[in-house]
Amino acid sequence: MPVPENSRCLVDYFRCPPEFVPLEVSSKLSGTPGYFRFGDEAVCFGRVAGEAPPRSPSAAPSLRDAAAQLRVEDGTVALPFDPGEVARNLRLENYTATRGSGSSSMTGRLYYMVRPLLPVRARRHLQKLRLRNWDQLPFPHWPVDFSVDALMESLLLAVSRASGRPIPFIWFWPEGHSACVLMTHDVEEAAGRDFCSTLMDLDAAYGFRASFQVVPEKRYEVTPEFLDEIRSRGFEVDVHDLNHDGHLYRERSEFLRRAEKINEYGRRFEAEGFRAGVLYRNQEWFDSLDFSYEMSVPNVAHLDPQRGGCCTVMPYFIGKMVEIPVTCVQDYTLFNIFGAFSIDLWREQTRLILNRHGLMSFIVHPDYVIAPRNREVFESLLAHLRSLVKEEGVWSAIPREVNRWWRERSAMQLVERNGAWRIEGRGSERARIAWASEQNGRLTLTVEGADGDSEGWTEPVVNARRVSG
Repeated sequence: MPVPENSRCLVDYFRCPPEFVPLEVSSKLSGTPGYFRFGDEAVCFGRVAGEAPPRSPSAAPSLRDAAAQLRVEDGTVALPFDPGEVARNLRLENYTATRGSGSSSMTGRLYYMVRPLLPVRARRHLQKLRLRNWDQLPFPHWPVDFSVDALMESLLLAVSRASGRPIPFIWFWPEGHSACVLMTHDVEEAAGRDFCSTLMDLDAAYGFRASFQVVPEKRYEVTPEFLDEIRSRGFEVDVHDLNHDGHLYRERSEFLRRAEKINEYGRRFEAEGFRAGVLYRNQEWFDSLDFSYEMSVPNVAHLDPQRGGCCTVMPYFIGKMVEIPVTCVQDYTLFNIFGAFSIDLWREQTRLILNRHGLMSFIVHPDYVIAPRNREVFESLLAHLRSLVKEEGVWSAIPREVNRWWRERSAMQLVERNGAWRIEGRGSERARIAWASEQNGRLTLTVEGADGDSEGWTEPVVNARRVSG
């Protein structure tokens, strides 16, 4: 059946039957968007019924809670805001004015002019100066922001409560996996390129494959033999910027010129995915990139040159492309900004994301794990991730596998036949039916086994909150 526009964002997120999630949106929304919250955890940016919300973020408890305005009328949940608008604003970073490259500013241009002349110690010092007070930023929430995910969970809880029945949906990951882990390696310099064979040995020793993002021009020579070795070992090659000079998104016409060359390198490298240097991005321009997926958007970007973040731990579509967000802190940040040589922060982030059944995606540079101390930390991370795969049922995948699964899942349908639900569509043999219901005021998710029996599992969404109404 056709999906009502008001319910589309919830149907797309959970892949549930549209008739189970009736949502209505107030016709009297504020003229300008701003910040508010929905429940305890979802910070929203958009228009809302009543007084216009503030344009500047603040700590979530001090924001107006739109959940107090939720109403249930004849089984339909009436909302004081448009959830699709809010989800788009967060995922596409419409709440921030810092679109495109940070090198667009005068300071940024000057930095990238002199950067090749600066020793590493000087660059680190300048980066720390720029990032001072990062921990005072109220939004997105550090170390992982779940605003989009919490919003969707709270809405599903509201419609389940309104109908008084469990809601079937298509589980997030294939074969009922509890979450997903993804390792990526951005190759920045010739030394990193030369270390890639050893890095593949390390990944494989712990049972992982990864993608290698390769800079096509100026940084180092990219030979067919280098690319063939990566692919022949079951790893993946993606394109990493054009020349990694920090200027990709600085100006529209220059971006379009570079995008043509980047797309040509994508075809030459047989690459399905792209990531920009330094995670610079302008999601409004992504339609000029001829790739199946993109990987430049952080979940929360307090410690990146370009602030912002997509506020979700799930992939999402930007036009024709799947965005696979970066959800865990980069190794460079860990080693050079924090000066930390343990996996404590990575452990915390993976625990939080596992509780939300999301995507744990990492960037570990070959260049930064050559040193024995750094390599030891990386191996500790691999050992930790291996335990999550074996003990927690996490799916270990490479980006193209996540991209293909997310596309297949987005096209699947839940269909009722003779009183039983089944999943139809390409890849449905790997999909699992799940059920969302309210238990003690919380959203609880139950995943069926392959045959719809008790082989599945049940787990409450740890951070789901009661929704008013």
